[in-house]
Amino acid sequence: MDDSLRELRATFTEDADLYDRMRPGYPARMFDDLAALTGIGAHGRVLEIGCGTGQATAPMAERGLRIVAVELGEAMAAVARRNLAGHPRAEVVISAFEDWPLPAEPFDAVVSATAFHWVDPDVRVRKAADALRVGGALATVSTHHVAGGSEALFNELQDCYERFDPATPPGLRLRPAADILEDRAEPPGSERFGPAEFRRYEWELTYTTGEYLDLLRTYSGHRALAPEARRGLLDCIAARIDREHGGYITKRYLTELRVAHRTV
Repeated sequence: MDDSLRELRATFTEDADLYDRMRPGYPARMFDDLAALTGIGAHGRVLEIGCGTGQATAPMAERGLRIVAVELGEAMAAVARRNLAGHPRAEVVISAFEDWPLPAEPFDAVVSATAFHWVDPDVRVRKAADALRVGGALATVSTHHVAGGSEALFNELQDCYERFDPATPPGLRLRPAADILEDRAEPPGSERFGPAEFRRYEWELTYTTGEYLDLLRTYSGHRALAPEARRGLLDCIAARIDREHGGYITKRYLTELRVAHRTV
C-alpha cells in the first residue's frame, strides 16, 4: 500500500467519539436493497471490513445477521462495541483487514461501507473472495458529496480551500450525481466475481456552523493539514457560513451500493 494512503487512513483512529457523533449513517432503504441483492437471510453470516464506529454495522445487526466486523483502530473498535452492546451476534475485532487471518468457515457476504478504498488494492478483492462461499456476495458502499443543497455556498467556500489547502485544484466545483459514474473498476481478484449490480441514493443533511466544522474535522484530508492551515481553513469556512448564510449549511450526498457475487 502507498505510504500516503496508509498515513491518511490512520487519521480516522484519532478521535473516535467525534467520528461517531458526526459521521452520517446510510439511507434505511439501502439496507433493504443490501438484503435483496445479496440474498442473505435473517441469520446470514457477514464479514464487515472497516466498521468504524458501527454506522452500517448496527442496522445490519438489527436484522439479526451474524457479523464479524474488522476495524483497524482500537478507539473506533471500542466505540463500535459500545454501540453494538445490545447485539450479541455482532463481534468487533481489531486488525487491518490485510493482516487478519480468515476463519475456516466462509461468509455469506462481505460488506464494506465507505472503507473498501482504504484497503490495499492488491489484497482487498482477492481476500474478500477467499472469505466468501461460492455464491456469496461482496457489497461495497461509497459516498460522494454532490451538487445540491447549499451549492452556491460550497462554491464560495472554494476560496477558503484554495487559500489554506495547497492540494485543492483551482476552480473546483461539485458535480451532479448523474455525472459520477458507477464504480465498474476491476482490481486484482475481480475475475472471481460475476457482474455487479448497483443501487444509488441521493439525500441531504443540514448542519449548523459548529456541526459542519466538526464533520470536517473527521475527514482525513482536513486532519492531515498542518494545524495552522487547518485552523485558518475552518475559521474561513465558519465566517462565510455565519456571515452570509445564517449559520446553516446543507450537504447533498450520493450513496452507491455495489453488489457482486463470487462465482469461482
